[in-house]
Amino acid sequence: MTVDQIKNAVTNAAVADRAPAVVACWSCHGPLSVGVAFCPTCAAVQPPGAVDPFTRLGLPMTFDVDLVALDRVYFDWQRKLHPDRFAGRTGREKMLSQQQAVSLNEAYETIKNPLKRADCLVHLLGVDVAPEGCNLVNDPHILMETMEVREALSEAGDVAAVDAIAAKAKAETQDVLTGLSKAFAGGDIEGACSLSTRLKYLMKLKDEIRARRAQLAQG
Repeated sequence: MTVDQIKNAVTNAAVADRAPAVVACWSCHGPLSVGVAFCPTCAAVQPPGAVDPFTRLGLPMTFDVDLVALDRVYFDWQRKLHPDRFAGRTGREKMLSQQQAVSLNEAYETIKNPLKRADCLVHLLGVDVAPEGCNLVNDPHILMETMEVREALSEAGDVAAVDAIAAKAKAETQDVLTGLSKAFAGGDIEGACSLSTRLKYLMKLKDEIRARRAQLAQG
């Protein structure tokens, strides 16, 4: 099987996995797709069901997310699921509305965060994602670079030196985000996995830079 055939296979599998299953509404027993918040027949709130974050929010499965549209969709759902709207409903409906709200929050946080979004997409496209990243253990370049940057950060004697490291990390982060966009758009899952590992390293470095700044500020 060629590389292109493998890419097509995982993409088709991901699309097939996204096709929502049909279940019965708990209230009117009418048909509905798993993951929908409200029954299209009787409007009763439904259990969240097991669907991916993109399906949950009704957004296309892509790394290049329109963050303005994401906020608009999310806050629209938040209004529809606000507890005040269920004040006079049954206990079951109140419980389901809360479960829907929690699931929407999780989907929103996953899609909004570029690292979580990349990990989610790699997982949806058929690659298991280890907690520490796709290839972190097998990437000696990143391990060596991590040690060198941490050493430079610990030796930074003033805020200006820390700022120089931060500026370099910020530029690298933007390059990685651009690379992830191209990798996902081109079906390069291995490349996306490698870049998501590098993004995880840069996110950790950002926290360490913030901590070093605070340390220097305290004298």
